[in-house]
Amino acid sequence: MTSVAHNPDWLEHRITRIVDADDERLAPYRNVRERDLVGREGRFIAEGKVVLNVLLSNPALVVESLLILENRLAGLRDQLKACRDDIPVYCVSRQTMDAIAGFPMHRGILAVGRRSEPPSIDALIDALPERALTVVLCGISNHDNMGSIFRNAAAFEANCVLMDESSCDPLYRKSIRVSVGAALKVPFARGHSIEEIVGKLQSCGFEVFALSPSGTTAIYDAALAPRTALLLGTEGEGLPKSLLQKLQTVSIPMSRSFDSLNVATASGIALSRFSRFSGI
Repeated sequence: MTSVAHNPDWLEHRITRIVDADDERLAPYRNVRERDLVGREGRFIAEGKVVLNVLLSNPALVVESLLILENRLAGLRDQLKACRDDIPVYCVSRQTMDAIAGFPMHRGILAVGRRSEPPSIDALIDALPERALTVVLCGISNHDNMGSIFRNAAAFEANCVLMDESSCDPLYRKSIRVSVGAALKVPFARGHSIEEIVGKLQSCGFEVFALSPSGTTAIYDAALAPRTALLLGTEGEGLPKSLLQKLQTVSIPMSRSFDSLNVATASGIALSRFSRFSGI
């Protein structure tokens, strides 16, 4: 009996070749730069092989379909074997792929994923362990920054990311891509005002550090706490003054002639300082 791994026809039987960019089966992938699936029953677009691997490895996420450029199929045998047999795998040419996506899709690997109902902020905080590190975001609306912050959160093993209602959704295609799949891995919750989130964290014993260039304490001098929350605001406006007046503020020492850091870069420095990898 020939195994799937050695069956030369297996890959061809697993895929559905489509030549018409207007085929309705490809509707979720159409013009992905201008339109996004976020907010549509928890669906999102995953892009690239690394992100696909993360998507397939997370049991809380469902793969609804894949769209693969024909010259990328051979390198995805393991991933396709990991997909359930009832998950459609569409294969197209370069010309068709670019017509569907609306721009040259260099990676040639897309998937529609679906997330189950996300936990509330309260539920996520209540489920955190006694020793925990969390990232709290206020007004982060740039998808590149959001993705980079999630990548940093995964690298330094933050327990979760909490976002206020004015922050963008991390499941936008670009955020997922920039995060290298971390947005599909790090637990997160979004909603409520930043004041409500901070209040909930404080009531649960978290030391909340507000990052600001005008912080009163250098980040390397801040005392470590078993439960730590790092609060970051949007570039330009920063965090609300009302919060800065109430919380312990910390700054990242840098040149006096240029005191501006990208918020994603600042998150990486802060996470490195307070993570278990700091060695302090």
